[in-house]
Amino acid sequence: MKTSFKVVIVGGGTAGISVAARLLRQSHSLQGEIAIIDPAQKHYYQPLWTLVGGGAANKWDSEREMRSVIPKGAVWLKEAVSSFDPNQNQVLTQDGTTYTYDFLVVAGGIEINWGAIKGLKEALGTKSVCSNYSFKHVDYTWETIRNFKEGTALFTHPNSPVKCGGAPQKIMHLAEDYFNNVNVRGNINVIFGSANPAIFDVLKYREALEKVIERKNIDARFRRNLIEIKADEKIAIFENLDTGILEEIKYDMIHVTPYMCSPEFIRTSALADECGWVDVDKFTLQHKKYSNVFGIGDNANLPTSKTGAAIRKQAPVVAQNLISLMRQQPMTQMYNGYSSCPIVTGYNKLILAEFDYNKEPVESMPFNQAVERSSMYFMKKDLLPVMYWDGMLKGTM
Repeated sequence: MKTSFKVVIVGGGTAGISVAARLLRQSHSLQGEIAIIDPAQKHYYQPLWTLVGGGAANKWDSEREMRSVIPKGAVWLKEAVSSFDPNQNQVLTQDGTTYTYDFLVVAGGIEINWGAIKGLKEALGTKSVCSNYSFKHVDYTWETIRNFKEGTALFTHPNSPVKCGGAPQKIMHLAEDYFNNVNVRGNINVIFGSANPAIFDVLKYREALEKVIERKNIDARFRRNLIEIKADEKIAIFENLDTGILEEIKYDMIHVTPYMCSPEFIRTSALADECGWVDVDKFTLQHKKYSNVFGIGDNANLPTSKTGAAIRKQAPVVAQNLISLMRQQPMTQMYNGYSSCPIVTGYNKLILAEFDYNKEPVESMPFNQAVERSSMYFMKKDLLPVMYWDGMLKGTM
C-alpha cells in the first residue's frame, strides 16, 4: 500500500476536494500523487440545509457519495486523522497508519459541539428543539415551523465561530415569512438571541438587515449567548455577555445554532494557533511556521466568515501557490479575505452580502446587493448548487 505522497490533503469537504481538483488540472505529474484523507462516505452541500429547514428544498439533494466527488487521479484514503508530525512531514491516522508528504493541505473543516449547550444534545429533534446544522434533524426544523401556530419562536446564534455566519438568521426569516403566509404571524413573537453585537458585521448590509428586522417586528437581542435549554419546561437560558447576568426566555419553539470549534486533531497539534485553528498567513494561506503546509477553509485562522464562497476564492490561491513552491518559484497568489453570505430574508427574497478582510463590500453584480431581490434568491436556490457540484468541486470555478 502506498503511504508516501507528493501532496496529502486532510479533509474531503469543499476545500479539500476543490484544491485537489485544481492541482490535478494544473499539473499532470500529480496523478496518483495526491492523497485525500477522509473517513466520510457522504459529501454534503450544506448551504441547501437552510432551505430544507424552511420547506423550500429536499435534503437528499444535498447529499452525494464521497467517491463520486473525489477527482480522478487523487487517491482517497478512507481513514480519520489522529495527529500530525509536521517536523517529520507525517500524518498519523486512527488505525495506526503513517503517511508521509512533501506538501500538506489541511482542510479539516469545523467541528460541531452539540454538547456545549446544556440540554441541547438530548432534546434535539424533539419537543420543538430544532437545528439546520444537523442533516439528520434538518427535516424536523420544517416540521416544527409548519406546525407552529402561536407562542414564542426563538432563534439563536452562539458565541463561537460558525460556518455560514448568516445561517442562524436565515431560517428565522423563512419561518417568519411562513407564519405570515399561513396567517398566524399575529399570534407569534419572534425573538433572535445572538451573541454578536449586531445583526451583521459589514455596515452596508447591517443597515439593510436592521430595516428588515424592524419591518418584520422581530425582537433582536444581542450579546446574548445561549448556555442551556430546559426542554421539558421550554426555557432557554442565556448569558448576557456584557453583564454576565443569566436571563431566561420562555419559548414554544427554538432553533439552535450550536457551538463550533476546530477539530480536536487540529487544535491539539503543532499546526494550531492559540485558539486551535490552523495558523496561516492570511494572504498566501501558507502555514506561518511550516512552509510546506497550507491551511484552507473553516479550519484556518483567517479573519473572515467561514463560507463556501470564501473557499471558492481560497482554493485557487492554495493550488497555485503550492505549485509555485513545488517548482521553486515565488508565490504570487494572494487572498483578500473575500467571503459571501446570501442572506435569505424570506421566500423569494435575498440580500447578497459580499465583502473582504476590511469588511468592505466587494460586490460582483451591477446593482446594489443590499436590496432584497428575488433574482438573488433563485440564484442561491437553483444556480449555486449547480455551480458547486459541476464547477467548484471540479476545479473550474
